Amino acid sequence: MKLGLGIGALGAPGGERVVKVAQEAESLGYDTIWCPEIYGADCFTPLTWIGAHTERINLGTSIMQISARTPTSAAMQAATLDYLSNGRLILGIGVSGPQVVEGWYGQPYPKPLARTREWIQIFRKVVARDGPVAFDGEHYKLPLPGGTGLGKPLKLILHPAREHIPLYLGAEGPKNVLLGVENCDGWIPMFLSPYRMMDQYKEAMSRRAPGFEIAASVPVIIDDDVDRALMQIKQNVGFYVGGMGAKSFNVHKDHVSRMGFGEVADRIQDLFLSGQRDQAIALVPDELCDEISLVGPKGRIRERLEAWKESPVTMINVGSGDAETLQFMAEELL
Repeated sequence: MKLGLGIGALGAPGGERVVKVAQEAESLGYDTIWCPEIYGADCFTPLTWIGAHTERINLGTSIMQISARTPTSAAMQAATLDYLSNGRLILGIGVSGPQVVEGWYGQPYPKPLARTREWIQIFRKVVARDGPVAFDGEHYKLPLPGGTGLGKPLKLILHPAREHIPLYLGAEGPKNVLLGVENCDGWIPMFLSPYRMMDQYKEAMSRRAPGFEIAASVPVIIDDDVDRALMQIKQNVGFYVGGMGAKSFNVHKDHVSRMGFGEVADRIQDLFLSGQRDQAIALVPDELCDEISLVGPKGRIRERLEAWKESPVTMINVGSGDAETLQFMAEELL
């Protein structure tokens, strides 16, 4: 089992916090430090900053939104960061949701699976440098038809440090996870339960190739008061199920429903969208929160780690910047 760490908030200007956290994780033997991207800080700049102040720890994007960049632009950024860090990049990608894709990036959201598949194909072509890149897909066309008519296939000038940059897909739905198993090197799940994943993703798990990585985001809270610790998880789940998406479209709510909590997920969303956020959060099931996290006294966390060790998960991305927590998880798993 490997360990990863999400950098969380950037902290004060200057980047001192993220560098300190990354260096601590590296000294403890953590495999990867992950940087998110929503509609605030981008994911590449902090990783470049961290990469310049570390030597071994891998640099992961979690999740780079594919609508934010064309496949060729993303390939240029990925190949550059991988080059400068001596082959330490793991490119985690995802589609986000229509509110961000259409509202923030001004790009169409429909057919996200087909769009992702084409995006991956172009990305692979660019990094491989087998020849000038031409592509005639439903969502991407290179060169662009029309325009001046002067566009021509081009080849990446930079010779990448690696011909194959690891590509992980952030996904929740079974079809999207299967797409990742078939086309990527790893999967970054959210709200994953080691007790349910083999049933929930039966087809994808049966078809994953040897070496396929599963880097699960797992909040870790050391606290003698289990209920108090679970409340922090409930707040996060309640926000995603209730407010991250529209009434008619919320992939996180759909995911929780597939886990067996559909009825309560509907009620959480209704309360959240009506402004009753505290009541919505209070409804989030303790059972759900306990399965997707590691909370409580150290002894309890140690016992519950066994389910993760026995699952197909290959990396736990610790959701904590607390030094004691990072040290404890390193002692238990590394």
